[in-house]
Amino acid sequence: MPVYEYKCKGCEVRFEALRPMSQSDQPIDCPRCGSAGVERQISVFAAISRGEGGSSKMIASSAPSGCGSCAGGHCASCGSH
Repeated sequence: MPVYEYKCKGCEVRFEALRPMSQSDQPIDCPRCGSAGVERQISVFAAISRGEGGSSKMIASSAPSGCGSCAGGHCASCGSH
């Protein structure tokens, strides 16, 4: 069962919920304030493979830039740009 990320429009808390795919867009209440004004966020992921000699290689990412924390694909923290 996938984990989905949500954000409350009222108190702006971000939270995750383990739900079946069929319920991903069904209403869910905010765990902090109880508001029903919640929207699903786009989640990013990355998979890293260790090759020979222990080197790392990015093999999959849902972020177009290959770094989920970079706004616009440019930052020093991910090391790929």
